[in-house]
Parts: sequence; C-alpha cells; structure tokens
Amino acid sequence: KKHETLELYAIGTNSAATAAMLKAGADYGATGDNAVIVNAADSDIIVGPIGIVFANALLGEITPTIANAVSASRAFKILIPVSRCNHYIAGLAEAPMGDYIRSAVEKLDTLLSKKS
Repeated sequence: KKHETLELYAIGTNSAATAAMLKAGADYGATGDNAVIVNAADSDIIVGPIGIVFANALLGEITPTIANAVSASRAFKILIPVSRCNHYIAGLAEAPMGDYIRSAVEKLDTLLSKKS
C-alpha cells in the first residue's frame, strides 16, 4: 500500500463484491443499502463504477437509495465508466477497463498525495 496510514472501506451492493474488494486489500467491508448510506455520508473519496450514481443501474443492484446516498455525499467521486448498463458518456474515448481503472487510481493517488 502506498498510503499506509489511510483506511480503505469496501462497501458492496452484494456480498460477492464486498468479498472481492476485501481480498484485493480493503481494510474493512460491509454490504447493502444501509452500509452505503452510512459510509457515503462519512467518506472523503468514493471510487466506483459510474452506475453508482444512477438509480437501478448495474442490472438493478443500485437502488434509488444507494444512488441518492452516493450522489448526495460531499465526498470527491472518482467514477469509472462502464458502458454495459445502457448509458453512453459523450466525449469519452473507448478504452479497455484496465486503462480506466489505472486512470482512477492515478487520480486517487494525486488526491491523496495532496492531503498528505
């Protein structure tokens, strides 16, 4: 971990997503609408697929409650474009998912480096 002193919370819409994020190195994990509501309100930065701000996105896993909690959060949001959920982002260059994730991580690192 580059930013050792920070805590990374993995908040998933389902237990498989939360487990995958914990396996990837998150410090804490929780699942479901209430976990999103509680943690979005207290987050400094939120990173996730763009669908987390669209009600009923990601095959219905993003409830209106989740989309509202993320959208209303004062946290800085780094949204990763995923075009499988019936939306298109004009002006966005088509790229492999790995490139989008690398870009998100670079932005996150820049934000965290400024706070240190």
